[in-house]
Amino acid sequence: MVTDIAKLGDKSFNDSAWAGVQSATKDLGVEPKVIETTDPNDYEKNIGQFVSENYNVIVTVGFALADATNTAAKANPNIKFIGVDQFQAEEIPNVAGLVFNEDQAGYLAGYLAASMSKSGKIGAVLGTDAVPPVWRFGEGYRAGALAAKPDIQVQTVYHNDVGFDKTFSDPDWGKATALSMIDQGVDIVFGAGGRTGNGALFAAEDRKDKGVLAIGVDTDQYLSVPEAKDVLLTSAFKVLDKGTAGLIKKAADGSFKGGNNFGEVGLAGDLRRVSGMDRRLAEAARLGFGCALVPEGVTAVPAGLRTLPADNIQTALRVLRQISQTDADNGRS
Repeated sequence: MVTDIAKLGDKSFNDSAWAGVQSATKDLGVEPKVIETTDPNDYEKNIGQFVSENYNVIVTVGFALADATNTAAKANPNIKFIGVDQFQAEEIPNVAGLVFNEDQAGYLAGYLAASMSKSGKIGAVLGTDAVPPVWRFGEGYRAGALAAKPDIQVQTVYHNDVGFDKTFSDPDWGKATALSMIDQGVDIVFGAGGRTGNGALFAAEDRKDKGVLAIGVDTDQYLSVPEAKDVLLTSAFKVLDKGTAGLIKKAADGSFKGGNNFGEVGLAGDLRRVSGMDRRLAEAARLGFGCALVPEGVTAVPAGLRTLPADNIQTALRVLRQISQTDADNGRS
């Protein structure tokens, strides 16, 4: 596997894909190998190293590796390539793109954030919007929040002022940006952008005495970022490990097909783990927001909850809105 420049240890995107590689190779009885990219200029070289070593399945992680992956695939038709977050505009028989409807997960996260916010102000700290999955997370979050509360104030900041070598690996910027939002009254912050997004979670942890909560990304960050678990409401996750492992196994059993393969998205974890849970949060957990999964292939926003019939998502969202309105009417916050 070739990582993007955030490398392993990002506690979200690369780590989740690598967990999928490890799971599949354990089941198949083979040894995996990973190259951690430190410079975007090395994508082609790193992929080429695996080609020269005669690996028959190569996983590349991240939108930025798409061109190098497709070029290598065309030159090496006998090698199977899995491009994580790499939408295939052109179907190449030996390239499977593992892609996700991030706007759906973002929508659910935004709806929940707006429903839980006491200040009426929420924020999102993200990597560059030049990467389509990041943009979909951010815009889905905004759309979901406004659907829950049309008057909610949503601050969305993308880390567009740096190159790909830093946009996903800048936790100091992520934390400083989130702290600035919090100082302006934001009480729930969504961090989406590798180590940069993790910085937003750390900012919420620093201000937990003010009731600030955070939403993680890509994986269940309650487990991967335990230092922020006291403030994590949920995570807008992509089932990267299962999706990656599944495609590796398809390469092994001969069922591998080129083109786009849509993985699952949703909200991770159990909302009841949040310290100081209030009545609205308890109701959100009861409705199943803590284990929401959008079925593969669903394109409508919003999509279904795993714990409810798929067509009951609107009912669940309406109930959350009614709970928030009842609390407001009764003077509770």
